[in-house]
Amino acid sequence: MSLHFCQRLKSICRLRVIQRHMMSSQAGLDVLLERVGNAGVITLNRPKALNALNLTMIRHIYPQLKKWEKDPETDIVIVKGAGEKAFCAGGDIRAVTEAGKSGESLAQDFFREEYILNNAIGTYQKPYVALIDGITMGGGVGLSVHGQFCVATEKTLFAMPETGIGLFPDVGGGYFLPRLQGKLGLFLALTGFRLKGRDLQRAGVASHFVDSEKISALEKNLVDLKSPSAQDVAEMLESYQKESSVDEDKPFILEQHMEDINRLFEGNSVEQIFENLKQDGSSFAQKQLQTLSKMSPTSMKLTFRQLQAGAGMSLQDVLIMEYRLSQACMRGQDFYEGVRAVLIDKDHSPKWTPGSLEAVTEAFLDGCFESLGDGDLRL
Repeated sequence: MSLHFCQRLKSICRLRVIQRHMMSSQAGLDVLLERVGNAGVITLNRPKALNALNLTMIRHIYPQLKKWEKDPETDIVIVKGAGEKAFCAGGDIRAVTEAGKSGESLAQDFFREEYILNNAIGTYQKPYVALIDGITMGGGVGLSVHGQFCVATEKTLFAMPETGIGLFPDVGGGYFLPRLQGKLGLFLALTGFRLKGRDLQRAGVASHFVDSEKISALEKNLVDLKSPSAQDVAEMLESYQKESSVDEDKPFILEQHMEDINRLFEGNSVEQIFENLKQDGSSFAQKQLQTLSKMSPTSMKLTFRQLQAGAGMSLQDVLIMEYRLSQACMRGQDFYEGVRAVLIDKDHSPKWTPGSLEAVTEAFLDGCFESLGDGDLRL
């Protein structure tokens, strides 16, 4: 091998390293975007903030996803979180709260661009694999469940706890939650119940389960696939799933309660559900009643209607509806009060306005679902 050729090879390798570094660093440190082999790899890189999603990250991820979708040399996209604890614990709610209070455009821009990104993931033309090895809530759910493949591990902790902060389970929650078995989606949406590990797959939230210690090997194998079809990716995930044994013998945590959930969360209003729970008197029903009595009455009613409508809508129509609801929450009071009580002062004693379900009128709810005209989300 000639000296000239070796030097040329070295300089090409160095150039590749520099290019990869530039791709990573251009996105700022909050998110890393790299081409590894034939794969586009997105790493949410705010481990101290549990990889919470902010607008800067959204603005880097979206155009890169679109570019990779058209790039003949990118065959698959993988998204993961940095650090040991979280995939993505949600959106940067505190920043949105500050913006909403002061009338800054972030209160519109964040939701608008986040939902556009959710739609891009839901309609992606190449295999998209989310490795949700850790806390996955709110905005993190939007980055994972709409893709073709969503891989949970025993470290995964999933919840949509928005009714507890005066919001609703957005990021397409109105699409995937009512499509879960029976009334499970409505139960998760209203109560914010947490699912862990294998239970995400059993509930239908994740497509696969793989032991956490196998995730880096799985990622390497996915990256090495040459022009994989969705079938190739599915087969690889299934082979890893077969080899995964953590909590294999444990039943689904809600298995013994599914009949109760389907019965108690049946009804044409949130008031009806409360009535069902009160009448039932079992310890399970009492526990749910206790949980729901802490939630924002407005949020519960918005969520109930959101899931009812979303059951018959496309993901696009759900996201348009949810954008309207997000802006209604920005105009209201409960979101700011919920964030104060849970995230800022942490006294966990929000004062909801109005304070009762009965006081949240149908006319008020109708207004929350109304078109924003030129301000509507366009997909």
